[in-house]
Amino acid sequence: MAKILGVGGIFVKCPKDGLDPKAYNEWWKTHMGVVPSEWGSMEWKSDGQSFTLLSAFKAGTDYFAPTEAAFMINLRVDDVPGMLEKARAGGAKIIGEVLDEGYAVFGWFIDPIGIKIELWQDV
Repeated sequence: MAKILGVGGIFVKCPKDGLDPKAYNEWWKTHMGVVPSEWGSMEWKSDGQSFTLLSAFKAGTDYFAPTEAAFMINLRVDDVPGMLEKARAGGAKIIGEVLDEGYAVFGWFIDPIGIKIELWQDV
C-alpha cells in the first residue's frame, strides 16, 4: 500500500535582497553547527528518538508572528537555551522567552532570511 514515510525536507527561497543560498548555509554552519552536505542541503540523521509531523494552523494564527511567512520550522534539539544563545551570537532575533511546558521546552528565533524557527526539547 502506498503511504507517506515522513517529511523529506523543507525547501526555502532566499529573498533577492537577502542572503544567497551559500551565505544562508554558511550562517547555519558557523552559528548553529550544521554542516551542509555536498549538495548544499542541511541534513540530520535520525537518532531513533525523533519523529516528523505536519501540523496545520488557522489562517489568522499569530503563532508564526512576528513573521508573515505561511510556515515555520520546528527543530528538535537537546538544549534549547544553548541553541538560542548560538542563534543570538550569530545575530538572530530571539522571540519571547524559553517556555517549559512540562513535557517539552520551547524557544524561538528569526533566522537570517526571516523564517521563524521553533526549537523543541523533549523532557
